[in-house]
Amino acid sequence: MKISYGILLFRSTNNNTEYFLVHPGGPYFKNKNEGLWTIPKGESLPNEIPLTTAIREFEEETGYTPIPPFIELLPIIQKGGKKVFCWAAQGDLNPDTIKSNTFTIEWPPKSGKQSEFPEIDRAGWFSFEEAKNLINEKQIPLLEQLNKIIKE
Repeated sequence: MKISYGILLFRSTNNNTEYFLVHPGGPYFKNKNEGLWTIPKGESLPNEIPLTTAIREFEEETGYTPIPPFIELLPIIQKGGKKVFCWAAQGDLNPDTIKSNTFTIEWPPKSGKQSEFPEIDRAGWFSFEEAKNLINEKQIPLLEQLNKIIKE
């Protein structure tokens, strides 16, 4: 089973909580929106501590380093069987200034040409309801867990 580690960043504005989500980059997701947004996450390096992986992946995908305290959320399993461990952290960043790492694939398909794309092509702050509409449906429980913790 593949495992990913991520951070769900949140902030409070005018007595409302907003959640930070990212949209996957690359040609396959370019014109798709609802149900594709995600928390910044990724797989660990050998012998890497899980929370360290989550922080590193967030930084690689956004250019921002989340800071403690971190709230551990219950893991979820995505459609493809990947298990995602997640921590929540309060923070703030401008989604227009994210700096994502890149990946290379053959594009267009069967062209023999390699093209480079950002791993994340956009990001944003969303209300709970907006985030639930945009996020990968299997990640909705992460939003719900954090929302419940914040309201307690």
